[in-house]
Parts: sequence; C-alpha cells; structure tokens
Amino acid sequence: MRFAKCSLWLFALSVLLAGCGDFWQAPTTTTTTTTTTTTTLSSGNFYVINSEPGEYQVVAFSINSGTLNEIGAYDLAAAPTAIAIAPGGGFLYVSTGVGIYLYDIGSNGALTVANNGGVVSGDPASAIAVDPSGAWLIDAVQGTGGVELDATAINSSGLSTGAPVATEQYGVSTANELIHQIAISGDDHYIFVADGSGGTLVVPFTPGNTNPLAPPPVSLIAPLNTGGADYSVAVDPGATPRLLYVGETLASGGTTGGLRVFNYDSVGSAAYTQVAGSPFSSGGGEPTAILPLASGDYVYVANATGLTSPGNITGFSVGGSSGAYSVASVTTVTTGILPSGLAEDSKSDFVLAVSSGGDSDLECYIFDTTTAGQLDDAINSTTGTDPTDAVGVAAVP
Repeated sequence: MRFAKCSLWLFALSVLLAGCGDFWQAPTTTTTTTTTTTTTLSSGNFYVINSEPGEYQVVAFSINSGTLNEIGAYDLAAAPTAIAIAPGGGFLYVSTGVGIYLYDIGSNGALTVANNGGVVSGDPASAIAVDPSGAWLIDAVQGTGGVELDATAINSSGLSTGAPVATEQYGVSTANELIHQIAISGDDHYIFVADGSGGTLVVPFTPGNTNPLAPPPVSLIAPLNTGGADYSVAVDPGATPRLLYVGETLASGGTTGGLRVFNYDSVGSAAYTQVAGSPFSSGGGEPTAILPLASGDYVYVANATGLTSPGNITGFSVGGSSGAYSVASVTTVTTGILPSGLAEDSKSDFVLAVSSGGDSDLECYIFDTTTAGQLDDAINSTTGTDPTDAVGVAAVP
C-alpha cells in the first residue's frame, strides 16, 4: 500500500484541534501554480487535506503533461488529521476531529462522500491506514493511558460492517508521547505507530482473526537517546519487506533529526537489528515523514527545520541483501515550511510533498535524469486560499 499519512504532529497540534463543528460552505478555492523545472510527465490522482480554519477540505489533483489540475475540493465537517487510500484505489478515508469519513473515488479522480455523509468511525484519530488485504481500517487515537488502536472491519464497498471489533489500549512509559504516523507492513504482520517521546509501538497483526490486534503488552522501539522522539515510521514496500524506517529527533545524539533503519527480519525479536551506519542524519530538526519508493531503491525523509524556515527532503539510496543492507545519503532538496506528508504517484514519476507552514503548500518533484535519486522541483502550488495548513497527502496506488 502506498500511503502517506498526515498525522497530528507537534507544531500543528493547536491548529488541528481547533475545529469540530457543522459543515460550512468553503470560499472558492484559489490555486496558484508555479513550474520550476520543465516536465511533460503526467501523474495518477492524488489528494491533499487542508486543516486551516475556514479551509477544512480534501482537495483532489492530477498532473497532466506537466500541468497541475485541480479535480475538485470537498468541504469537511472538522479539521482533518489524517488521510488514507484503500489498496484497491477505490476508497479514500479522511480522519477529522469528529470521526472518519469515507469517499468513493471516481474514474476521473472525483470524490463522492459515502455512508450518507456520516462517519464510518467516531474516532478522532491522529493517524489511519487500511491494511494490505483491504479488510481493516486501523486508526490510532491518543488516549490518557497511551495509544488506542481500533480495527474496523470494512466491506467491498469500503463501509464499516459495524462498530470496531477490536480496540486495544497500549500504554507507554513517558508522559509526553504524541501520535504522529502509522504504517502497516506489506506482509500484513505488523502495525507500527510513531508516538513521539514514547518511541515506536510495534503491534502484531493477524487480519484473518476476528480480533486482528495483539493484546498488550507489545514491542516498543524506544528513542535512541534521552530527549529523542519518533516523528515518522515507514516499512519497505512489497509483500516481503526488507527494512523498517523510523524518523527520530536526536537520533544522532545531537540536535538534528535522523533516520533509523532496522532489518525487518528482526522485528518482533528480542533485539531489533539496525543496518550498518544507522542512524543516518536526515538534515533537519524533526523528520516528519518517510517515503520508501515502490522500487525499493530509494527512501526520502521530509524534515522540518523551524517554524518559519523552509524544510528539506533528504534522499537515501538503499541496496544490499539480507543481513548486509546498505543505506547512503544521496541528495537533499528544499521544500515548504513544516513539511507534513509525502507520497509517490501511481506512475512513479512524481514525489509529492505537502507542508503545513506553506511556502509552498504542495510541491511536486520529478527524478533527475542525470543524478540518480536526486529530486527536481517541477511544480509548486497552493492547495486552496492561503493559508491552508496542508497536513496530509495520499496518492491512488
């Protein structure tokens, strides 16, 4: 599953909690597009969620022959916090302060709200994902006792078959944890939740069970250094994952963020094994999103560098074989302020990045034709009437 979550993270917390209420009529969306590097490439459909009060929307886009096209903008009842697309590409879920909404994705990328406009889950989830089998909607809610995971069975129409059949509360040892991102392994065996200073929660998952979630206690990857916090998590793509990625502050023992890379085969064991050289400096304060490409050859980390400073995206090459994987930094490119989400389009021609602090809201990168792994900024745009506080992006697989 190609997924980019926009989860609730530290800098945007006050904004994301601001809006729970009735539907409202949004102002006409104004989209300004700038092309930086000429391209004639086209993308699949993708979606951005805006959480600025007055701009609560999910906005549908595509790129046709190098031109960004807005397919439609759809108002939300409350501030959105996360977005996910089902593996088959037919359904989109948006988590808000009043619950999770379901949309049918049309052949042209347009959205139609499903379930008669009602929520399919009342959870105000900070992070959501659909498992690779397409049978379960998983959401993570920050509870008073730690992370609460809910598993809601969904049918062939993307709808809930009833109340969540599984709810588990996973306590962690620190008081300041905050859910940022969720990932499910391609083999459908584990759920990972980046939980700030609480570390990364690792929950065994069995989709064929009536209750697919493992009861606590479960594994926890603690931050490497005192004062560190996990902001992002991702798993190597495919049904046979090689690596687990965790974006962590102070991971390198300093003030910058880092990328920790673990051998997936060690997940669930007594000792999680990191690849040689891990953690790797990712070039910013908080590594807020991680995107392994579908090819498995590169992984990109979006980094915040401050409340008013442009962030960056650092790319790493991934190679080697089991027990001897190699990861090396290959490129860094500037992105918007407070980057909040990454996605790869279905044609694997664009890396899409959104930033909650703007400058710009959406950036669409292409791959350099001469330097392997390097991203070139091809299109940057607003995602509505600024400020929009774009906090998540997801692409149809």
